[in-house]
Amino acid sequence: MLNFGRGRNQTRSSRSMSLGGMDYPDPKKKSSFVGKILLAAGLTALCILMLKQSPSFNAPSPFSHQEDGVTHVLVTGGAGYIGSHASLRLLKDKYRVTIVDNLSRGNLGAVRVLQELFPEPGRLQFIYADLGDAKAVNKIFSENAFDAVMHFAAVAYVGESTLFPLKYYHNITSNTLVVLEAMAAHGVKKLIYSSTCATYGEPEKMPITEVTPQAPINPYGKAKKMAEDIILDFSKNSNMAVMILRYFNVIGSDPEGRLGEAPRPELREHGRISGACFDAASGTMPGLKVKGTDYDTPDGTCVRDYIDVTDLVDAHVKALEKAVPKKVGIYNVGTGKGRSVKEFVEACKQATGKPIKVDYLPRRPGDYAKVYSDPSKIMHELNWTARYTDLKESLQTAWRWQQSHRGGYGNI
Repeated sequence: MLNFGRGRNQTRSSRSMSLGGMDYPDPKKKSSFVGKILLAAGLTALCILMLKQSPSFNAPSPFSHQEDGVTHVLVTGGAGYIGSHASLRLLKDKYRVTIVDNLSRGNLGAVRVLQELFPEPGRLQFIYADLGDAKAVNKIFSENAFDAVMHFAAVAYVGESTLFPLKYYHNITSNTLVVLEAMAAHGVKKLIYSSTCATYGEPEKMPITEVTPQAPINPYGKAKKMAEDIILDFSKNSNMAVMILRYFNVIGSDPEGRLGEAPRPELREHGRISGACFDAASGTMPGLKVKGTDYDTPDGTCVRDYIDVTDLVDAHVKALEKAVPKKVGIYNVGTGKGRSVKEFVEACKQATGKPIKVDYLPRRPGDYAKVYSDPSKIMHELNWTARYTDLKESLQTAWRWQQSHRGGYGNI
């Protein structure tokens, strides 16, 4: 016999009523379900009320408001080589620091070092963001009360700029415009801009002063000059305090060994000569490639002014302290002494104690024969002078960090 129905022992309260192909739940079940929803809603409301009564719930972030005696600095590119060293110095000097970086060139490991050194609430925060995203940048400025901006974020290799010029104009020039617009919209009145001697190109006379004509010969220098021009044009009708620092070839690392330079492996061929020397000394690369031996210099190789990163960030802090509303300060940051690439390689050999195989190759596009600074203006107006001027010692400091961080910040 076929069973077409439910068993007789099934209670009526658990059944559904059917009419016209539609099931209607039991009213008692519906009432129970609604009751659970109301109970959950009541508990949620109670939790929110208790949280709101907590002192920490309504307390605004220390980064979102200004505080007497505390200067809050936005450091763009603060996870990078120079930006991380600048952030370290600012934090040591009791500034409040917000680092914004998209980590395309920077290292999260450097940020972690800073966070471990300065764990106190309200000292340091890191925001992952791309300065090319105007909406994201505007949100950052709307949620934080910045007193000043140190704008380091940029791609910064001459050789790479000749291969990918549009990348450099976008990353340097366009992104600086985004930052400047956000500063103007949110009333941030101090800008310390990280520029470069590459804006001068290849001047006829040495040393370079701040009034030396700017005639850049590669996209990196051109993009930086365009950014400078935008800043200068805006400052004419603004009460913003602006400092533009044009610095020369940066070397060295934190003397206490906490931070260093760790470029991405794929960028080695475009990077600084110090990194290339260290790669050759450590065996990471089979040798050092020196491009250009027929320049009009004493030994045929390029002549550069090498500035230690510790001195460089000191110049930035002094510029921040001396910045005046409605004024623009432009300064060269260098030692005032030029050294050839061959001299540099010899110093690197002495600093590392390693033999370095050198391959001499044709010139690299976009390079210039010799560039070194006249730092008189920054000495007189900002009371700044380079202290770490021994090439070998600066390289030894950097080499120690390299040796203890074989994988860069990867071991942090």
